[in-house]
Amino acid sequence: MHPEILRELSAQRGREMRARARQAKLGRTAIWARRRGRNRPDEAGGFVAPAIPDYVDGSFRTGPAEERAGRTPATHHAA
Repeated sequence: MHPEILRELSAQRGREMRARARQAKLGRTAIWARRRGRNRPDEAGGFVAPAIPDYVDGSFRTGPAEERAGRTPATHHAA
């Protein structure tokens, strides 16, 4: 085969491979960005879960953990 044709075929193959690599990188970047946005909702302005009360009446625990250590939660009554 003529050397000019071989050079052109080689150059064409190189361009095609680089284009394919760019497409693959673009796809990986999109997946990475989507995962990053899903895993960091605070930075992406996403959903922030509301505070959940500790008790049925809607109150929250305010005392130190040592004071609560001896208490049994209302949901775990002895039978």
